[in-house]
This record gives sequence, C-alpha cells and structure tokens, in this order.
Amino acid sequence: MTAKKIVVVGSGAREHALVRALLRGAAAPGAAEREVVAIPGNPGIALEARCVSCASDVASLARTVLAERPALVVVGPEAPLAAGLADRLHAAGLAVFGPTAAAAQIEASKSFAKDVMRAASVPTPASELFTEREAARAYAGKLGPCVVKLDGLAAGKGVIVCDSAAQAERAIDELWPPGAAGPAVKILVEEKIEGPELSVIALCDGERFLVLPAARDHKRLLEGDRGPNTGGMGAVSPPRDATPALLEEVARTVLQPTLREMQRRGTPFRGALFAGLMLTKSGVRVLEFNCRLGDPEAQAILMRLRGDVLPLFDACARGTLTPAHALDVDPRAAVGVVLAAHGYPAAPRAGDAIAGLELAQSESLAIFHAGTRRDGASIVTAGGRVLTLCALGRDVREARAHAYAAAETVTFAGRQLRRDIAASEI
Repeated sequence: MTAKKIVVVGSGAREHALVRALLRGAAAPGAAEREVVAIPGNPGIALEARCVSCASDVASLARTVLAERPALVVVGPEAPLAAGLADRLHAAGLAVFGPTAAAAQIEASKSFAKDVMRAASVPTPASELFTEREAARAYAGKLGPCVVKLDGLAAGKGVIVCDSAAQAERAIDELWPPGAAGPAVKILVEEKIEGPELSVIALCDGERFLVLPAARDHKRLLEGDRGPNTGGMGAVSPPRDATPALLEEVARTVLQPTLREMQRRGTPFRGALFAGLMLTKSGVRVLEFNCRLGDPEAQAILMRLRGDVLPLFDACARGTLTPAHALDVDPRAAVGVVLAAHGYPAAPRAGDAIAGLELAQSESLAIFHAGTRRDGASIVTAGGRVLTLCALGRDVREARAHAYAAAETVTFAGRQLRRDIAASEI
C-alpha cells in the first residue's frame, strides 16, 4: 500500500505535537501508512520527521507544499490561514485541515467575530469598535474597567485587561501603531467580566463538529496571573470545572450556532475552531474565537488523544465528518509547562544553549520544540517560547509533578517559567 503523505505547516510546539500525534496514530489498528513532512518544522521535529525549509510568506509556503504532493495538509498557525494559504491549496486540488481566509476572519478580526456572535445569538461581552484613537480613549475613560483589544492578529498579545480608565487609555496608546490613523486601525473596547477562562476546541467539517477535551491556558507571564500577556505559559487538560454538562452547553449555545452562521454567510469553517470562554456567574461568555488549535493547549490535548487523529483531520478537510469519527481520550490528565527565553515577551534573547534535551521521553512525557535552532552540535534558543514540557499523570497533581521534574533537567540561561501552572486545579 502506498503511504499517505501529510504536510504539517508551522514551526512551533503545537506543530511538533501535531507531527507526533500523526506519527503515533500510524500504530493504531488498521491505520494507514504515512509519511509526515513539516514545513518548515524545527530541530525537535527534525528528529522525528522530514523538515523542509521555507520562507514564511504565503506564496512560498504554497509552492513548497505543492511540491510535496501531499494527500492532506494540516496548517498549524493562524497567520498563513488568514493570508489565504488554504485558498491557494484548495485551488490546486489539495485537502486542507484549516479554514479559508474568509473563515479565518473569525480570529483575524475581532469585530468580524463579534458580528458573527451577535447574528448567531452567542453570548459574549458587550463591546464598541473604534477607528479613531481619541474616540476610543474617551469611551474607555467613561467605561472605566474594561478590556482593550487590537482588532487584528497579534500572536496572542493584542489584548490588555484594564482595571481603570487610566489603564485603558494607556492600553489604547500602547496598542495603537505609531503614526497610524483612520480605518486601517481598529480597536475594540469591551466590558470587563469576571470568572475562570476555559479553552474549548472543536474539529469542524463546515457543518458537523467533534469537541476535543477541554483545556485551560495560563496567559500571563508571572505566577498568580500577573505581568504581561503572552502567547501562553502552560496548559492543563482537563480543568476540573469542564464537566460533560458544561461542554454540552458550549456545543449547543456556542459552537453549533457559530458554525451555522458561518455556513449561512458562505464561509463554512473547516479546521479547528477554538472558543476562548469565560465562566461567569451569569453563564458562559465567549471572549474570542481562534481559527486553529491553541498553543500550548494543543500540546496537552493531543497528548491525551489515543488512536489515530489522521481520519479526523482528513474528514474535516473533506467535509465528511460522521458520528463514526469518535474520539478515544486518555482518562489521565495532561499538564504542559512552557520554558520561555530571557526577555520574553517584549524582547526575547536568542542564542542561549539548551541543556537536558537528552531527557528520556515516553508516551507520558514529551519535549515539544518551538523557538529553537541548531547551532553546530548544540540546540539554542531562537524565539520567545522555546519549549513545552508536557506530561501525563493519573491526576493533575501527578501530571504537573512530572512536568516540573522535567523542567528541572531542561535548562538554559535566562530561562523563564511559571511555577503555578495547573496549581488551582488541585
């Protein structure tokens, strides 16, 4: 039988987890033979699959993917999706797990997402959109405590939670690009609500969907949810408040109506639809949608998926998801701890040698590479979030103990990590 070739686009820890899950699935009973190729990948992925270097622009990515003649393309990051990579690949006849540019607007434009939610009656905090900085500052000044969001993509860092009007005005100045004016810039000022956050991701084929195990991200840089927002400093799956009843509610009131509205608009969503939720005293509220798997949530979630994920991704890409496409979830908990570079998130330092990568990995302990590069015989830091150390355990306590034990071994100069990932779940 000819092996099926799957291309994974991206270079982060999420893509490393995707590659490993796809390779692991080949051992499942009746699974198709496969070759997994990463474009561009990273040094960790290169130890497990072939990596093909490529420039980051969409035209270069499309040419490099097409040259591989894959049976399926799995796109990890949001930027190439928003820039139309899936559209280019669809035009060439390829199956793609990842939305078109029009559907990816659900992440690329927060105002678009708000319009979708209003039309679909999805519960979300009230907000106002501004294209003039002074108008935004004046509104925030009257509102007081609020959340200021840059309308476009910002690698998970375009959101500032403000406790006062003065903070909100400073946040608007911080997010507003220097010298920018007019409709090219959009700032969303949103009411501030309270409650724990939850990440619920569904695999979607444009109409039907399959809800993955829930996860909780830890966005702030420092313990106790202090410091600046980051792309994510760690994750746990499952959080204890993610009950089956809650997930059924999210499916009914958030995911299903959103997919119906996207289909009604002529922009059906195929890929991973990520709902960033807040569990308030008044019920579930959607803070944001993302058009891809979360990072670091994906690392924890994919560690818990048993069986073969390839048929699920393939069915979503082709619009053929059925009730037979069920999840096989490991009942154990997963905890992922991110090791970040010195100076992250403002000015991450590169070039620090990483020690301890020879740590033995297993089905219950993984080192996922993100911001790394090879320098001769060494692996060195090359980005903000450098690695995710992810472990499984009988419960959250055991999983986080294993993850933090690994973190004592894998080190580099200036390393930053939070010591309280998943602590509130115990």
